[in-house]
Amino acid sequence: MMIGDLERNATEVVRVSAEEFKGRKYIDIRIHFNDSEGEWKPTKKGVTVQPDRIDDLIGLLKKAQ
Repeated sequence: MMIGDLERNATEVVRVSAEEFKGRKYIDIRIHFNDSEGEWKPTKKGVTVQPDRIDDLIGLLKKAQ
């Protein structure tokens, strides 16, 4: 389930989504690019985080801010 996008530049967005794989839930934060047909496609650039670690990640991002 897509949560939202953050524009990175004219051709890329950082997409946050909630996913499930083999019965395990995770949050995916991944760069997507706009292909020649106008569709957003995922790249290999990104991370997955377990939902119970999101608060830790947010804490680190706030420190970096």
